[in-house]
Amino acid sequence: MKEEIHMSISIPTDDDGYVLLKCEHCGNFFKGTPDDLQDDGVLHVFCPSCGLISDSYITDDVLDLANRMIKNYANDIIYDAFKDLERHNSKNSMVKFKVKKKPHHEAEDPIYSGIEALEICSFPCCKRTAKIKPLLKMTGAYCPFCGVKNYEIE
Repeated sequence: MKEEIHMSISIPTDDDGYVLLKCEHCGNFFKGTPDDLQDDGVLHVFCPSCGLISDSYITDDVLDLANRMIKNYANDIIYDAFKDLERHNSKNSMVKFKVKKKPHHEAEDPIYSGIEALEICSFPCCKRTAKIKPLLKMTGAYCPFCGVKNYEIE
């Protein structure tokens, strides 16, 4: 059984066009525009707080939704397989079983853009912007696109 399954999750942007990201190392949130994050000129995305590169910046909300979608899909496959088995073994078998009801699906609510306490910050090294914590604006932050520590952020 070599079947590929494709599912997509829509991650919304906030009113300014930024998408929420979470560093897997320090757990801090920041935002970047989808155009900047998917640009071929950006090799790695750095956390503005700790300056490290993460393998994934997916938030917990996205992971929870993905897990619910996978669980619902797996339950449907298992239910369909047992229904087929029930149909094929209904009359000429010594062992009979009945599949009662379809499993209940978990809610797959859409993701909402959260954490509005971040401020837009310009990074002159890359001529790009990101949303970071106000405290990082005062103390200095790493550029999410090149990793340079900027101490005087506008």
